[in-house]
Amino acid sequence: MKKFWWLPFGKVPEINSKELQEQLQAADSPVVIDVRTSSEFEQGHIAGAINVPVTSLKSRLASLDLQVDQPVVALCRSARRSIPAVRLFKRAGMEDACQLQGGMIAWEKEGLPTVSPGQDK
Repeated sequence: MKKFWWLPFGKVPEINSKELQEQLQAADSPVVIDVRTSSEFEQGHIAGAINVPVTSLKSRLASLDLQVDQPVVALCRSARRSIPAVRLFKRAGMEDACQLQGGMIAWEKEGLPTVSPGQDK
């Protein structure tokens, strides 16, 4: 077993910022898992996102109570740390897992909304 399992490499399925924004408006919206550090998350995140730093994701996966048929989108700052997160979700049986293409950098470049702690609904 790799000691640093979260090191990124390769490609995983992706969704772009505009597509994710549209899906978040739907009744069956995906679960968004933000794998950045808590300090990065506090600087601004997608409303409703769950913050689990990638280094803790493996040990906290079961506590997230994600359903295998539920769409899951992992994201980080630049779409590097979210690669191993997507792979972890897929190994756990979540076939509809992907990452936010370009991460929060791309989300913010599109001018899409972010919130800070306390602003989530």
